[in-house]
Amino acid sequence: MTTTSPFWPAGVARDLGPLPPTLNEALRRSAARRPDHLALAFYGAEIGYAELLRRVERLASFLQRRCGVARGDRVLLDMQNSPHFVTAYHAILRAGGVVVPINPMNLSEELAWIAEDSGARVAFVGAELLPRFVGLMPDPLARVIVASYADEIPAATPFRLPPVMAESVLPNPLPSGAVAWAAALAESKPPLPDATTRDDLCVMPYTSGTTGRPKACMHPHSNAVFTAIAQAHWYGYGDDTVVSGFMPLFHVAGMQVSMNGGLSAGATIVLMARWDRDLVAPLFERYGVTLWSAAPTMIVDVLHAPGFRESAFARLRILTGGGSSMPAAVAEELERRWGLRFVEGYGLSETIAPTHLNPPDRPKPQCLGIAIHDTVSRVIDPETLVELGPDEVGEIIVAGPQIMRGYWRQPEASAAAFLERDGRRFLRTGDLGRYDDEGYYFIVDRLKRMVNVAGYKVWPAEVEAMLYRHPQVQECCVIAAPDAERGEAVKAYVVRRPGSALDADGLIAWARGAMAVYKAPRLVEFVDSLPRSGSSKIDWRRLQEAEWSRTR
Repeated sequence: MTTTSPFWPAGVARDLGPLPPTLNEALRRSAARRPDHLALAFYGAEIGYAELLRRVERLASFLQRRCGVARGDRVLLDMQNSPHFVTAYHAILRAGGVVVPINPMNLSEELAWIAEDSGARVAFVGAELLPRFVGLMPDPLARVIVASYADEIPAATPFRLPPVMAESVLPNPLPSGAVAWAAALAESKPPLPDATTRDDLCVMPYTSGTTGRPKACMHPHSNAVFTAIAQAHWYGYGDDTVVSGFMPLFHVAGMQVSMNGGLSAGATIVLMARWDRDLVAPLFERYGVTLWSAAPTMIVDVLHAPGFRESAFARLRILTGGGSSMPAAVAEELERRWGLRFVEGYGLSETIAPTHLNPPDRPKPQCLGIAIHDTVSRVIDPETLVELGPDEVGEIIVAGPQIMRGYWRQPEASAAAFLERDGRRFLRTGDLGRYDDEGYYFIVDRLKRMVNVAGYKVWPAEVEAMLYRHPQVQECCVIAAPDAERGEAVKAYVVRRPGSALDADGLIAWARGAMAVYKAPRLVEFVDSLPRSGSSKIDWRRLQEAEWSRTR
């Protein structure tokens, strides 16, 4: 049974053609083709492609000559979005190493686990995060390279700087084993010849892990090159493309569509260290952003910013994102006011970003999209593994060039993550979904994110989509709450729009008029804000765990 969609994006070839073997080579090609073109913009600091490559080469040489980094060695990278992050990422690769990207929200215990599990001996760290690493020096970390982000920014910058700039200051003296960024960048000898191949490990992102310890996904260069360039083709990156770099670069979404996709295409990347909705308009106007990759929560935030100027979207052609569904009401507003159609996509850490994307010329709302280049997707019964047909809900499985090799040092977990079918190795995503008769995929929810109301299954994403249609609901998150009679009840955490007097009874009554009564929230709690994960998604797990811990 095939689920290939006939609705391929107009003007996009189905064959990507020959690809660079490594991200190293992709950057070199862009620097050779556009040496003076702006590569990175950061609060007024501007770095061209030739200069970026020069810094990457110098830093790679320091890693090889002063830190002993050799082919296949893992190196931790724990920084905010910045030119330092981009340079360090590609310097690790140029030295033959493997990037282990870290969520800057991780604390010392989590960092110790990742350092031990990955076997890393070297790390790149933002100065504000250095105290969390001191206990890891000199063992297991023999060398830590420390950066202060503000050293890239001109004194007369017109842009408001986030507090992290003032926090990211090098201590004097540095702890033993720590090296200042400038000192590492001063390495004058060239790096060793680049022997990296497409099959060498490139990046090992750790999954968030709902139970037990996080697991690292092993991706060779071929995987990372594939999703970077596939997205650049899909969205039509050209010589005038300017992409946002607001999504965290440690996360595979921001890493691939913005950083590696942008660099592979020779585009300009506008970086933001910390999310600030009031900077979106000034940055868009200064640099003419043409593609904005954003979590739906970020878009909602900007649309409700009091000083937002509609002219900021003058050059914006593509608005894309994933991780959670764009509320239909917000999508309708974007199209009505600017003619922008939100292009949702789908991917995992295990797939280093997308397996599915909506065709930009024919997106469907609250939809994962269609399988991208050379990717096969199906839906199976998660228990019997029997393949299901159109509009039948089951577990989404995917096979393609972007699928990880497996989990680092986790053979049992790796074996459980895959199944063989029709000569292909499919990844079990753990997501419940369906596809329609046009080959578009829709997510229902995570296998573990389901509310069981007296035997009736309720999918939170469906309830949230409906709640967003209420004119006084700005944001919401639906979870399962314990219920003595029904086992579980639907509970909604809600952020009201400014000035709203909406109360719980009123929202529950409205919901019961809009959806089946068992789906409507029985409990509503109003909050000023919803918790976010490091990738700017609403952290429903934190709310879920807190709710159930109250009854323990």
